[in-house]
Amino acid sequence: MNLTVIIRHRFCRSLFSKPLLALCALTLTLAGCSSTPSESVSTVTEQKERVTTGAHTVRQGDTLWSIAFRYGWDWKDLAQANNLKPPYVIYPGQQLRFDGGSGTIAPQPTVAASASPTTVRPNVAPTSVAPVAPVVPVVTTTPVAGKASASGWAWPATGALISRFSSNGSLNKGIDIAGQLGQPVLAAGDGTVVYAGSGLRGYGELIIIKHNDTFVSAYGHNQRLLVREGQQVKTGQTIAEMGSTGTDRVKLHFEIRRQGKPVDPLEYLPSR
Repeated sequence: MNLTVIIRHRFCRSLFSKPLLALCALTLTLAGCSSTPSESVSTVTEQKERVTTGAHTVRQGDTLWSIAFRYGWDWKDLAQANNLKPPYVIYPGQQLRFDGGSGTIAPQPTVAASASPTTVRPNVAPTSVAPVAPVVPVVTTTPVAGKASASGWAWPATGALISRFSSNGSLNKGIDIAGQLGQPVLAAGDGTVVYAGSGLRGYGELIIIKHNDTFVSAYGHNQRLLVREGQQVKTGQTIAEMGSTGTDRVKLHFEIRRQGKPVDPLEYLPSR
């Protein structure tokens, strides 16, 4: 091989190797960057169930249970943390703290005799409240209880299961059941209605039932509520009509919470 051929060979090798090296370096750089989004998503979605900072200022319509439900607390723990004693009366303007500090207690409002009794509604735990007539008329037939599991739970509605529980707190805290507008929504167990309203963002028209000191159940996105706070209900009793409030389709969002923490309803409901 003469000198001219050797020089030409080395020049060509030098010319093509540099772009290839640069391309490899660029590929490795992009590969390294591609792992960042998944790591970021993982960090964002790993959220604590219970809020442990700040405070909530009680508003008209709030109850101890709705506040505990919203912030992932067990109602007993929230009451104890804020030195609330039975019958757990809270008033608009009062602060309930989540960080261990002492919440502020709003003075009991003085309502004029001529004022509407609904201008200020103290929120009291219905520990021994007698059944109250529903807010809206309902059929007076005896409710037919659904097939309950060994633990006493029954399905709150018929229909296809379209979304399952996720243990990741940022995703689904319950299950979603498809249905028809106005379809009956049933109580999943005996208990007392401790919240009925639309004050919790993302749940639409919502009902929360306290079954005992450990469990509560929640029924969201209803079209119409057929029970009121303080009312005692039985397993299988119609408590609402299915709707699409707070969501994009007709469905029932159903949750079971054990000591304030969401659990998978399918582990409690009977097989169907």
